[in-house]
Amino acid sequence: MKTRLDRLIESIDPAITLDLVEGRANDAINTFQVETGVIQRWGEFKDVLTRFHWHVQKRILKNRLEKTPDPEIEWGRCCQTLLKEFGPNGEKAAFELTRTGTEGGLYTVLKAVARNMVGEFAGNEIAAKISFFWRTLSVDEQFAATEEYLKKYGHLLPSELTEGNAVRIKADFTKVLREHPRIVRRLRQVGKRQ
Repeated sequence: MKTRLDRLIESIDPAITLDLVEGRANDAINTFQVETGVIQRWGEFKDVLTRFHWHVQKRILKNRLEKTPDPEIEWGRCCQTLLKEFGPNGEKAAFELTRTGTEGGLYTVLKAVARNMVGEFAGNEIAAKISFFWRTLSVDEQFAATEEYLKKYGHLLPSELTEGNAVRIKADFTKVLREHPRIVRRLRQVGKRQ
């Protein structure tokens, strides 16, 4: 019989969280239409990136977004994504890549934006499921779930986290759960390469 932890682990499996959202983002990249791969003007760059950001959101959320966004608000969200992907002044660094066509140009920028959005949207879904799971447990059940996880999946974790009494894991177990789909995904990818 499956435990509550087993059901949670199934619900956050990378195949139905990370991979599914990534597939939708890849579909967004493949269906986004742009006239040229090199953009020389800042205003055109902002417009293309804003449209792309919205396009990816719509694909990830399966077209549940109905209204056209406010361009300034959407550009602000896009800038946050660019900062995460390209560091301080991320929007300027991305524009330079797009303007010059170096390092893959616009395609590289679009892929980076989509990759970041996958992490954000899938991460939010995973975090929400974990939060709901965790809030429904009593303190004793939380300790039991942590022990159950360590027995079943402790071998996937770095030994420095599991040494001793696995205090570091027990101190912030929900963080470990949020990383679980990414750990499993990396292991599956390694298995496919061999």
